[in-house]
Order: sequence, then structure tokens, then C-alpha cells
Amino acid sequence: MPTSISRAFKDISLSFTRHPVTNDITILKNEDAIKKSVTNLCRTSVNERFFNPLIGTRIGESLFEINDPDIAEFLEEDIENTLKNNEPRIKVKSVVAKALMDSNELEIKIEYDIVGLPLPLQNIEFLLQPSKL
Repeated sequence: MPTSISRAFKDISLSFTRHPVTNDITILKNEDAIKKSVTNLCRTSVNERFFNPLIGTRIGESLFEINDPDIAEFLEEDIENTLKNNEPRIKVKSVVAKALMDSNELEIKIEYDIVGLPLPLQNIEFLLQPSKL
């Protein structure tokens, strides 16, 4: 199967900040655009998107569950399936969810390749915390 070469990827920045010279909304390109998309997919809860309620993960629901290896394994599979089904620009290499027992936080590490661009393996790490009221 031949390797596909893709064009550059562009997304708008959801912060809606303005470019200092052109005064347009800033644009995220290539790996930055994809990184933001992957993070947004992971942080989106199922049923949160009005016109596509199946997009998202159950990470938020799991922050208050009892931390154990079964929940971490479930979340890894959930994240991997969400990314495979909703982000065609990447190929997921690994997903690791680690529950931090003392703080009720969840550390997520994702490694992926960008399809069609000759870039090194990409890494995303973020920490999810329950909101404090």
C-alpha cells in the first residue's frame, strides 16, 4: 500500500485571539492543530455535543470513581476508540491513563503519529482534576 502524503492541516484557535498583524482569528497549523483536536476530543464528554452526542469520552465521569487499574484500563480503551473513530489525521500508538490516588486526579499520556506528514512521534500529556466548587 503506498504511503499517502497529505496537505497541511489548519484549524482555527478556539480561544478566538486575534493575529497582531492581520487582525484575523489565529490559526493553528499541522501538529498544533491536531494536538488541540486530540485534547478537545479527550476532554469532551459523551452527549456534550448537540449534533453528534456519540463523540467524547467518559473521563469526566471517572474522576470521582474509586481509583483502580480497571478504571484506568477502561479509560485507555475509551480514549483510544474515540481518537480512532473521530480523528483520521492520526494513528494512535499508545494511551496510558494513570489514576493518582491521593489527589483524585487522572494523568493521561497519548502517543500518536500524524498520517501523511513526516514528523516524529507526537506526545500529549495532561492532568485532569475534579472541579472545585
